[in-house]
Amino acid sequence: MLDGRIAIITGAGAGLGRAHARYLAGQGAKVVVNDLSQATAEAVADEIVAEGGQAMGVAASVTDEAAVAAMVEHVLGVWGRVDILVNNAGILRDKTFAKMSMDDFRLVVDVHLMGAAICCKAVWEPMREQRHGRIVMTTSSSGLYGNFGQANYGAAKMALVGLMQTLAIEGEKYGVRVNCLAPTAATQMTEGVLSAESLEQLDPALVSPGLLALVQDDAPSRVILCAGAGHFARASVTLSEGCFVGAGPHAGEAVIRRLDEVCDRRGEIVPDYGFMQAERELANAGLQLPVMAVTR
Repeated sequence: MLDGRIAIITGAGAGLGRAHARYLAGQGAKVVVNDLSQATAEAVADEIVAEGGQAMGVAASVTDEAAVAAMVEHVLGVWGRVDILVNNAGILRDKTFAKMSMDDFRLVVDVHLMGAAICCKAVWEPMREQRHGRIVMTTSSSGLYGNFGQANYGAAKMALVGLMQTLAIEGEKYGVRVNCLAPTAATQMTEGVLSAESLEQLDPALVSPGLLALVQDDAPSRVILCAGAGHFARASVTLSEGCFVGAGPHAGEAVIRRLDEVCDRRGEIVPDYGFMQAERELANAGLQLPVMAVTR
């Protein structure tokens, strides 16, 4: 299904990234195995080659702009294009927020969010020029719904959803489709978090088939696909119908009084773009959002 496509997978030296690399190679893609360690990256690439696939191992930290740019240039020089980017690299520094240092907060955000942004920036122009690209952000239920002891991780993972939403809009006319994958898998990052029995059921290889749906030629865009233990579901960022309260000195009290109505999820929608919120708010106030505000 991916014959002739070139895929870069970050953090692919082990766990979920390794499973992704082997799976996409099995679907015909030429795979760039990225990891911090050249030896580790090459070991996975060698596995793929031994199984009849095509792969190269490239060491680079996703937080190093120069190293990522050099990796992409190398891939373009050898294989001529980049069709798929899977932003999988990540780390954990779990602690309650009370005990978490700002250094640990920044580090997790830097690797997950800034690392993904750096990698996206490196492939963005080549994908736009060839008018084809598939980018997948690795988000998490910790970001979508919160998780105890993961303020840094959750913040970074939800930020990736925002990055996905905007890049999907900006890339649409260039054939660049951007999605999120929210995996649940037994990796080094989940050891000690889940029970041994649960870990056995959460083989990373069971997540990768969902990745295929997000990178194939007919892939959707702006999908948040949750995957684990062979089960798949879609998560969405929704907007309730709400109600119009208006202005005035007692507006705050009115919001409090009608908060249940504001939060009622019946009739909620998934906005096509961020300005839909403002459009509806102004429409309820009897106004229309200027065209320039929508299209800029």
